[in-house]
Amino acid sequence: MITWPNFFSQLFNGLASGTLLALIASGLTIIYGTLGVLNLAHGSMFMLGGYAGYAAYQATGSFAVAVAAGAVALVVVGIVIELVIIRRFYGRPPEDQLLVTFGIGIVIIELTRLGFGSLSLTVPAPAFAAGVTRMGFMIYPTYRLVVMGIATLALGVLYVVLYRTRLGMIVRAGIEDSAMVDMLGINVFRVFMVVFGIGTMAAGFAGIVDAPVVSLTPNMGESILVDTFVVVVIGGVGSFPGAIIGGLIAGEILSITSMIDPAYSEVMLFAVMTLVLMLRPQGLLGVASRE
Repeated sequence: MITWPNFFSQLFNGLASGTLLALIASGLTIIYGTLGVLNLAHGSMFMLGGYAGYAAYQATGSFAVAVAAGAVALVVVGIVIELVIIRRFYGRPPEDQLLVTFGIGIVIIELTRLGFGSLSLTVPAPAFAAGVTRMGFMIYPTYRLVVMGIATLALGVLYVVLYRTRLGMIVRAGIEDSAMVDMLGINVFRVFMVVFGIGTMAAGFAGIVDAPVVSLTPNMGESILVDTFVVVVIGGVGSFPGAIIGGLIAGEILSITSMIDPAYSEVMLFAVMTLVLMLRPQGLLGVASRE
């Protein structure tokens, strides 16, 4: 039976999952918009961030250290992958980039399975966020409210970096015309390295923040990757605000549809994506001239 408390609870669930999807999608859209690389390993980065945080939590018992470790570890992983592999594929056909990032994702999954096993693992929520919060009209898990706050703060930091710093100005210019940025004397490859690190950091940060909500498994990034691509398509490729709007829309669609019939939640998400592609192929906030 659908009741008002259940409905509002699902709305909040949609906001929590939507902000996380927006955070993951922002990393994916920054990488694709700047580098032109469609990173099929992005879901694996999300998973790896969760496992890196889990390892840090087991060693220290601190959730704050786990979150920091998940983010920092994925910055390092992203920079190494860009330097060693991705940089060699910038001038290659798109299908080569798809294949190599798909292969990187498989390698990361299998190495994680080798190191941690296939059984699901959990990271407990911090003590201050345990239990529930009474909101007058409903009772809601405290940690999900914390997730919304953390993800919103992270998106705010990314916004400041992209729109209020010199690096952000270069990144946004690179999205529009990387050749022109190169001619201005800016080391484009160094910018690309930083951008790839930031993109993977966003995914890894989301992975450890979401770990107390879902169990960690080596394959957990596969479904999130599909949803993230849908978010990018809805919001517009290369658009940071579009990733946020698309993430919130996708989160609410998945959550509210699950309240009615969970079997149709993904179907409705793809239906909305199809509708957006029919009416506005560049996405809600995308640029029409973008390939």
